[in-house]
Amino acid sequence: MLKRNKIIQICCCVCAIASMGMMLPGQAAAAPNAALPQNLSPWGMFLSADIIVKAVMIGLAFASLVTWTVWLAKTIEINSARRQAKQRLAMLESDVTLRYAQNDVGDARDAVAQIVQSAANEARLSGDIFDDSFKERVALRLERVEAAMARRIGRGTGALATIGATAPFVGLFGTVWGIMNSFIGISESQTTNLAVVAPGIAEALLATALGLVAAIPAVVIYNHFARSIAGYRALLTDASAQVLLLVSRDQTRRSPMLSRAAE
Repeated sequence: MLKRNKIIQICCCVCAIASMGMMLPGQAAAAPNAALPQNLSPWGMFLSADIIVKAVMIGLAFASLVTWTVWLAKTIEINSARRQAKQRLAMLESDVTLRYAQNDVGDARDAVAQIVQSAANEARLSGDIFDDSFKERVALRLERVEAAMARRIGRGTGALATIGATAPFVGLFGTVWGIMNSFIGISESQTTNLAVVAPGIAEALLATALGLVAAIPAVVIYNHFARSIAGYRALLTDASAQVLLLVSRDQTRRSPMLSRAAE
């Protein structure tokens, strides 16, 4: 009986020691958790990120700021230019002469005004002789003005295309760099506990998220501006055609006057 009690006591001691041994790894794993960053918000992850990852995030935030600044500025510019071009085009579509159109636009610097002024300057240089060669010269001038105005209205949209194309790759670079640092931290801490390396990986993935935040609006806004600028160029083409019609009408009106003067 005594031997049986001793055996039972020994078994209980062994079980107690085993249970203590099983608790020790959990207690050891709890020690690194105390050193984990407590603030895992985007701002907290930014502050605890590597300097290279921080630089990438700041660059992407600046690119996003540029995108929205260009959107605001170009939206105002394109809408104003389209509205003014439609007003000028309505004037040209009425039964007016080239001289009247020139007086109407005055010294304005909008695109349609420069088209009218260019045609009027060619008429002045040609001595108001509206022959076929004059219309060819006017057409060449109008093509140059259209191209110049299209280049001017498109300034700034190239930055959107660049941001949309490169921002995801810049964010991916920040992610790769951050994950590389996380693996280095795993090697130095000699632990594979996911709770230890997860914050570093989350910081790295934040760079990719910022890259997408910068790139997606840039691509969408660029495509919108491409359509708007195409519509604006169509208005300029219509204005050039109307100016050529004015030149043709003036030539038709002058022909009877020259015939009566010859008689």
